[in-house]
Amino acid sequence: MKKKSNPIYERNTLEFVTVALEYCAFVVHAPESGLFDFVDKSIKILPLLYLKATLLPELEEDEDVDLEFSVTEEDYETIRSGLSVLLGERDSFLDTFHSDMQYSDTPIAATISENLADVYQDIENFISLYREGNEEVMHASIVKCYTNFREFWGQKLLNALKALHTVRYNDEDGIRSGDKA
Repeated sequence: MKKKSNPIYERNTLEFVTVALEYCAFVVHAPESGLFDFVDKSIKILPLLYLKATLLPELEEDEDVDLEFSVTEEDYETIRSGLSVLLGERDSFLDTFHSDMQYSDTPIAATISENLADVYQDIENFISLYREGNEEVMHASIVKCYTNFREFWGQKLLNALKALHTVRYNDEDGIRSGDKA
């Protein structure tokens, strides 16, 4: 298949790959940054990641391709706990989009760290598959990533972004450049 006509090499796909790589590297190294820098960059990269995901091509699934995911439970927990420590008491927020909310009279608590780790897990799995260079696997990884975006991590990203917006702009204590936690 020619690269020009192949959706795995389209501009929108490659731009998503670029932003996805940046997001994964950012999240992995987030515990090394200060709280202000983390929150400030998060509220910039998350909308970009969301936008680029919406522009991914809608491809048909090839059920003959088996995908092997790279992110382990340990990897996930390392990301989640690192972000949790960085965010400290600002990690928790009330999730109004939780599926159990319709059956509850009380708010459902969620964490920014878990939402961002969920996004990381799908994005890192996509990146590791896409990097293989096997066009069938690359195609299948786009299908899986886009499906998961629509059904799962897109909402997780938006939930985290909303909470991070509050931390950045409405936090009573305020966060300042140089804050560590």
